Amino acid sequence: MSWLFVLIQQLKQFVVPLIALLVFGRGDRNELWSLIGVGVLVAVSIWRYLTYRYGIGANHLVVRSGLFNRSLREIPFVRIQNVAVHQTVLHRLFGVAEVRLESAGSKEPEAQMRVLKLADALALEALVRRRGDAPAPGQAEAPAEVLLRLPPAEVLRLGLVSDGGLVLIGAGFAALSQAMPDFSAKVPGRLMREAARWLFGRVESYHLDALGYVGVALMLALALAIALKLLSMALAVLRYYGFELSEHGRRLTAERGLLGRWRTTVPRRRIQAWTLEEGLLHRLLARRRLAVDTVGAGDQDDGRALKELAPIASAPACDALIERLLPGARLEQLQWRPLPDAAWWRLFLPDVPWVALAAFALYWQIGALSALALAWLPWAAFKAQRRARRIGYALDSQLVAVREGWWRRYWRFAELDKLQALQITRSPLDRRCGTATLWLDTAGGGALGPPLRIRFLPEDEARRLYAALAAVLARRPLRW
Repeated sequence: MSWLFVLIQQLKQFVVPLIALLVFGRGDRNELWSLIGVGVLVAVSIWRYLTYRYGIGANHLVVRSGLFNRSLREIPFVRIQNVAVHQTVLHRLFGVAEVRLESAGSKEPEAQMRVLKLADALALEALVRRRGDAPAPGQAEAPAEVLLRLPPAEVLRLGLVSDGGLVLIGAGFAALSQAMPDFSAKVPGRLMREAARWLFGRVESYHLDALGYVGVALMLALALAIALKLLSMALAVLRYYGFELSEHGRRLTAERGLLGRWRTTVPRRRIQAWTLEEGLLHRLLARRRLAVDTVGAGDQDDGRALKELAPIASAPACDALIERLLPGARLEQLQWRPLPDAAWWRLFLPDVPWVALAAFALYWQIGALSALALAWLPWAAFKAQRRARRIGYALDSQLVAVREGWWRRYWRFAELDKLQALQITRSPLDRRCGTATLWLDTAGGGALGPPLRIRFLPEDEARRLYAALAAVLARRPLRW
């Protein structure tokens, strides 16, 4: 039944536009001629998949594919870094799984088996683990040990602190605008106008005053926020139900998912940087999030890369994970060095032009009342001062760490052996103020995550720190 999964994989991207075309189309049958091209692509992809074979050697995996253009690849087990086993609902019904084998620095998988029996998929994962991270002679393979398991209550808390519902709605509108630009430009606006007209018609019958309308608006905002949080909680249950992080020898394995299951395995040494985060709701619930950058992960968020060691956990649980997987880090004992107190206005300055622009734009609508927009400036100044007090960095013989944020805080740190590059940058404002920014680069860092950087450093201090770290990097080998 392998062809069935390949067929579904190829048709997934055409199902939604096709249904929308049939339901909201103009009724012209010529619009369906494009399906002929879809059918050709599906036939070609199935034909290619039927020529796909793989075999297992003593120290490598052999992959053969293609009929007219044949490809033969030998992949050493020691090169395979990430092993991702994925099961959709259909996979689980048939007792099969999809396996992706990924190496460091490659955006495409080294090998991808779309359909394997689940037992064969797990056996292949175990084979890569044994031959890629072979134990020392005479040493037995260590049994798996569970490091963290999330009960359903923790998964619901994870949905409560996340914004998955808002992200899903935004992604849905973006996908709809790409698939059907005319439909997405007209129908959502029309529906919103009809809903607003119906709502104002119902509210006007109660003859409310201005305070009453404000109350109705607040109730609607609260209802919308509750609906988004409920959607986020449902998404968290679908994605993180049954989350379990375990350690098997020198590899970490994370498994999660309610309907579809994701199982990802990565060597511990491939962890390049660590991020500890907490937002306002995290602090109210006494929880944190522990994420990592691994080699080859990038910005993909499809469940195949190990990015979260603890999607949500208590502070002691996160500290225990860091102590277990990064022994000797002593994160709580680091001596944090703050920035000069005068750095707060650098954080405040970007808000000034936006507030001025908003006040100018509102002036043509509400006149002198647009000056109320300037009331944001005191709050922005207060927020900048609080953020400046928290910015700092720490450095010892093993670790370099930075911290930032006030409303949403994060601590980001990496071992000195994992640093790959150092860079000092100075903007025109930095040159005017005599400051600089030191960037610390590691493998696997994504553009969407918090950066590993030290901002607003006095130039002399930045250059001294740069020289000290450069000397350390020159003496130590890079642990990839």
